[in-house]
Amino acid sequence: MVPMILVTGATGTIGGDVLRQLLARGEKVRALTRDPAAAQLPPGVEVARGHHRDAGALAAAMTGVDSAFLVGVFGPEDADSDRGMTEAARVAGVRRIVKLSAIMAGDTRTGLGGVAHGRGEEAVRGSGLEWVILRPSVFASNTLSWAGPLRSGEPVPNMLGSGRQGVVDPRDVAEIAAAALIDPGHAGRTYTLTGPETLSPQDQAGVLGEVLGRRVDLRDLTPPETRALLVASGWSEESAQAMLRSVRFVAEGGNEVVTGDVAEVLGRPARTYREWARDHRGMFGGEWQGAVRRG
Repeated sequence: MVPMILVTGATGTIGGDVLRQLLARGEKVRALTRDPAAAQLPPGVEVARGHHRDAGALAAAMTGVDSAFLVGVFGPEDADSDRGMTEAARVAGVRRIVKLSAIMAGDTRTGLGGVAHGRGEEAVRGSGLEWVILRPSVFASNTLSWAGPLRSGEPVPNMLGSGRQGVVDPRDVAEIAAAALIDPGHAGRTYTLTGPETLSPQDQAGVLGEVLGRRVDLRDLTPPETRALLVASGWSEESAQAMLRSVRFVAEGGNEVVTGDVAEVLGRPARTYREWARDHRGMFGGEWQGAVRRG
């Protein structure tokens, strides 16, 4: 029998790509999603209704599963969600878990996300199961949030100053996750996944502008402006303050890291931000409406 693989976070950037890659390899895949009707999952995927913090749904989704991809940290309410998913996997007899963590997990300077991922990694390592931990840097796809301002002819808000990061293509992360779910040779490994170079927001704006054939300007935000923007977007005061710590960490060079882990696992160089931008240029859409104001 083909073993069953469970993918949580199945409608997200990484989880969705992991699903597609596993299906392309002929694997048997189950997806955990809270709204199957709206999920628009690929044909051939078995659907399990539920939420990553719903113990009953997790127990049902983990039944009969050989390996599971855990995506459990989305916000401050998820501080212990990885622990719950890991325990559900252990009770159900899952053999291997692959946790999507984050670079600098466990470092309290990086805010709530670093703390939550640190707790999750502890749970995974102490589970007694085969485990693999993936620690990606910032995703190239995060710049899709720039599409709205670009369509409006506005500068893109920038809260990170000129902090440089090892921007990683989420397709590389998903490809490694799929390999780790299938190949036992990755068990016990923690991979820190970055692109081949560090880039500042200004670097990314320059590359994206070249790819789109239009100017991409940034408007640097002060910490109070960043906090106000986050709160206006629905963040709690506590979460906004935690994000400010993360922002300061990056702006001061704390995430200026490049590793060779992507190349080691995939046997090829990590994709560049330019490659990602070129392949996704259509997602920025719209016609350029003239010069953009400089912030």
